[in-house]
Amino acid sequence: QVQLIESGGGLVQAGGSLRLSCAASGRTFSNYAMGWFRRVPGEERKFVAALDWSGFSTYYADSVKGRFTISRDNAKNTVYLQMNSLKPEDTAIYYCAADRAYSTVVYSPGSLDHWGQGTQVTVSS
Repeated sequence: QVQLIESGGGLVQAGGSLRLSCAASGRTFSNYAMGWFRRVPGEERKFVAALDWSGFSTYYADSVKGRFTISRDNAKNTVYLQMNSLKPEDTAIYYCAADRAYSTVVYSPGSLDHWGQGTQVTVSS
């Protein structure tokens, strides 16, 4: 079982940067692929980025490619989302998620069992 807690959200001006963190409990964190998703109230949760257990394979939504970077530190049981050149349309609640299968994180987020509680990111224009 993995428990996830996000942090690092906040209010930032357009063009600014934020780094989100997702701390995971459990000694098997390094066995899990991780992902970041976001949701605007009234809309469906959308995929943002994912990486495999090693951190070498990553995948990004087109809307964030080149601006966001996902990474992990298995020694700290933490995954990060570095967000640069933020835009007002990046405003959302950001969630991290975990699964043993990288493919599930990327292609079947509806099947993910482990989610954090979310952290709010607001980008002002």
